[in-house]
Amino acid sequence: MFDAAIIGCGITGAALAFELSRYKLKILILEKENDVSQGASKANSGIIHAGYDPMPGTKMAALNVEGARLAEELCQNLDVEYKKCGSLVLAFSAEEEKTLELLYNQGVENGVPELEIIRGEAIRKLEPNVSGKATAALYAPGAAVVIPWDYVLALAETAVQNGAELRLNAEVSAVEKTGGFYKIKCGNKKDEIEEIESRFVLNAAGVNSAEIHNMIAPPNFKITPNRGEYYLLDKAQAKIASRVIFQCPNEKGKGVLVSTTAHGNIIIGPDSSDVSDGENTATSLRGLAYVAETARKSVPSLDFRANIRNFSGVRANPDSGDFIIQEAEGAPGFIDLAGIKSPGLSAAPAIAKLAVSMLEQSGLALIKKENFIYTRRKIRFANLSEKDKQTLVRENPNYGRIICRCETVTEGEILDALRSPIIPRSIDAVKRRCGAGLGRCQGGFCSPRVTELISKELCINPLELEQDRSGSYIFTSETKGGGKDA
Repeated sequence: MFDAAIIGCGITGAALAFELSRYKLKILILEKENDVSQGASKANSGIIHAGYDPMPGTKMAALNVEGARLAEELCQNLDVEYKKCGSLVLAFSAEEEKTLELLYNQGVENGVPELEIIRGEAIRKLEPNVSGKATAALYAPGAAVVIPWDYVLALAETAVQNGAELRLNAEVSAVEKTGGFYKIKCGNKKDEIEEIESRFVLNAAGVNSAEIHNMIAPPNFKITPNRGEYYLLDKAQAKIASRVIFQCPNEKGKGVLVSTTAHGNIIIGPDSSDVSDGENTATSLRGLAYVAETARKSVPSLDFRANIRNFSGVRANPDSGDFIIQEAEGAPGFIDLAGIKSPGLSAAPAIAKLAVSMLEQSGLALIKKENFIYTRRKIRFANLSEKDKQTLVRENPNYGRIICRCETVTEGEILDALRSPIIPRSIDAVKRRCGAGLGRCQGGFCSPRVTELISKELCINPLELEQDRSGSYIFTSETKGGGKDA
């Protein structure tokens, strides 16, 4: 019997697990994919929003500002790369300048610090490549960027180190209330269905959250999957923008942005299109063409020939227009955390604290641990001084062998990833932990060596090794063997 079961391990589920692991509780995290952060939490802009965009009085507004405040210290403690770069919302007309005034007033009401509206050359002083047609901008110095999947990993890994149990490939197929607890059926096509018992349940299932809710309570919200497509430019383009550059928001959301990333690349996007399938992360010529054309309005000199990757993410768009954070009707102790679209990444730590307080009100006893682990440290060889690199290589020669040349990722870092609290089982899972394959060639040179290291360290037959999600096998058969015909 678990005290609390969390369904889903994106940013919301991971933040919940981290927050609950502060207490003497038996916690279970159920994730349907073969790794954490496989949905919208890995495929987004990576922005910690300042908090001027949400309507005052909404959950989004309150939780965005508080979550952004908490994120800076969390990222420092958990060794997540965090860059406080600030953001600009550009106006290109008198009408859009009125929108800036509205956003400014909303931000002040929401408690966003240091907001100001700047004009003319003051914009170009901050961002020289911004279009000369921009007449004004809302400047929010407190906005930041993170590596979103590393943020999720840091929270989830630390929760696991604090005793939380994570089960991957554990898709929930049924939830039933029985007496004073819940029965949850989970598993996948390869494994037998398992039945879990938990006193409390937290539904953080992203685009599938309405489906999970409907297993235990009458339907009362709808989630529409909404896809956004992106470009990622090579680090050689880093000087194009040093901040997050937005255009004025519209009915489809915050619109197409041009932004620095915590890695030092430039990210451009997204567009917005509803899709019927929440797993549909394809990109399209039409969508990407729209992103490129719209982004050039902000920064005309963008060079899309420097693109190294296109990708898309699917948002969980709620019909409520606000985060859905509630105890499900007729299901005490079952808490929905649904519709957590942007600014969900920013709000996640505050959402987690709110959810824990709701659990306490529902009867969950919270007794703090004396030995709670709240820090994490990673070796990033490329970021070390020459002296520290030499010392590290003397201590462990594995750090002296460069595997990923684009990102200067060593064999030692890959082995660290393979021995981490949440063991990666695919090429891309290793990439998310140490960066091997994130650079200009996108794994073209280092993938064979990474494959070899995973296979050897984890004793996985290369024929069973996956690129990313379950079923994305890399090899189909062995073409050369060690026998007499080799």
